[in-house]
Amino acid sequence: MSLIPLAQLLACERPHDHPVAFSDNHTATWAQFQHDVSSLTAHFEAKDEQRWALAFDDSYLFATAFLALCHARKNIVLPGNLQPGALNELRPHFDAIVHDERIQLLANTPAVSLPYAEVNTHANLSRPAPFNAVTLTLFTSGSSSTPKAIVKQLSQLQAELNQLEFQWGESLSNTRVQSTVSHQHIYGLLFRVLWPLSAGRAFSCSDLVYPEQVTAEAQSDATLISSPALLKRLEGQCKHNEYRAVFSSGGPLPFDASTHSEQLLGQRPVEVYGSTETGGIGFRQQTLSTQPWQLFDDIRAELDEHGCLRLLSPYIDANAWYQTADLCDLINDTQFVLKGRADRVIKLEEKRVSLSEIEQRLCENTWISDAASLVLSLDERQVVAAVVVLSPEGQRKVADVGKGKFQLALRQQLRDWLEPIAIPRQLRFVNAIPQNSQGKRQKQVIESLFSPTSSTNE
Repeated sequence: MSLIPLAQLLACERPHDHPVAFSDNHTATWAQFQHDVSSLTAHFEAKDEQRWALAFDDSYLFATAFLALCHARKNIVLPGNLQPGALNELRPHFDAIVHDERIQLLANTPAVSLPYAEVNTHANLSRPAPFNAVTLTLFTSGSSSTPKAIVKQLSQLQAELNQLEFQWGESLSNTRVQSTVSHQHIYGLLFRVLWPLSAGRAFSCSDLVYPEQVTAEAQSDATLISSPALLKRLEGQCKHNEYRAVFSSGGPLPFDASTHSEQLLGQRPVEVYGSTETGGIGFRQQTLSTQPWQLFDDIRAELDEHGCLRLLSPYIDANAWYQTADLCDLINDTQFVLKGRADRVIKLEEKRVSLSEIEQRLCENTWISDAASLVLSLDERQVVAAVVVLSPEGQRKVADVGKGKFQLALRQQLRDWLEPIAIPRQLRFVNAIPQNSQGKRQKQVIESLFSPTSSTNE
C-alpha cells in the first residue's frame, strides 16, 4: 500500500475493515476512523478557539484529533509533558485543549474530551485538508530551562514522511507498529502515528512501557519504534520472537546495546539522528562501533569554521542553511561522524575539555556501561565529575578491591586518553543515568547527585 499524503488521506479509498489502530481488546477500522475524524472536524469547526493543544495517552484518539484539527483549519500545539504544572507553563501557547481524560485539566481552559458524546453533524472530508492554513507547535525537551516553542509547517512533516517511506517503506510492508515512545514529540509523532497512518500500517493505541513487554510483542510482522533509554534496559530479558525492524532515536545507542538488541529482538536498531528543530538528519545501523551516520537523501551538510554541522533541509527550510551545535567530521558528501555538542566543550584552566569525549572514554572502559560527565564548582575552582553505570565486570571489580581503589584504577586508565584536568575528580555510581521519557538526560537530577545531602555515595 503506497504512502498517501496526509492532506489527501481521509479522501482515499481503503477497505472499510482495514485496521488503523489496535489495542488488547479492539481494532479501529478505516471506516471508524473516517467517521470519527469527520464528526470531530465538524465539532472543531463550530469552535471559536484557534490554537488547540493535544494531550493524549491513546494514539488512536490522538490521530483522530490531529487530522480533525487539520481539516478544521485549527493550529496544533503538542506539549511534550502532560503533567498539570508543565501544561500550565505552556498555557500562553494555546487557547483550548483536547484530551483523553487521562490528565488533570487546567482551570479556565476550554477543553474537549475524547471519546466524546456522539456528534450528529459530519464534515465533508472528500476535499484535501487545508494544510497550508495549519501550523504545528512542538517544544524542545530541555531539562533545565523553559521549553522552547518550535513552529513547523505541515508540508515539512510531509517531506520527511515521504523520505521515510522511500528509505524503509518496502521493508516494512504489512507490519504493525509497536512503540515505547510518545506521539507528543516529533519522533513519535512521525514514526508511530503519521507514517503508519499514511502508509496503511496499523499502530498500537498504547505504549510498551517495560522491557518484558517489548520482548513479548516481538513478531515478524511487527515494527518497534523505541529509544536508547528502553533498549539499554533489555539486559536479562528472554527472547520470544523477532521484530521485522527496530528504530531508535533520542541519542546515540551504545554499540553493545545494538548488539544485544540484535540477539534479543532479531534486529540491530536503525538509529535516527535529529532534533525537534531539524527533524531527521541521518541514520545508521551499527555493524561496527565506528559506524558513521548517513545523511537522508534530500539533505545537504557542511561544517562551519568551528567544525559544527550546517544543514540545508526541506524539513527545516529548503532555501536557507540551518546552523547546529553538533561537532562532526564529514567523511564525504553523505556520511559523517558525530563528536558531541559544541556547547559541551568547556574551558578549564585555559584548556579546552570535551564532556562528550570524557563520556566516550569512560564507556570504552570494560568496567563502565554508561556515563554522564559535568562540571562542578569545588573549593572555588571548577572540576570534572561523572556519574557512571558499572558493567557486570565493573561491579565485580568494585566488590574485589573497593570503591576507593577502583576509582584510582579507573582514573589511571583514563590517563591514556585524557589530560589530567579532564579526568573526573568525583564519581557517583548509579543503576541508570537519570533520563526523561524521551531518553533525554536530566541535567538537574544528575547535578543533584553531587549535593551534600545526596544519598549516593562516592
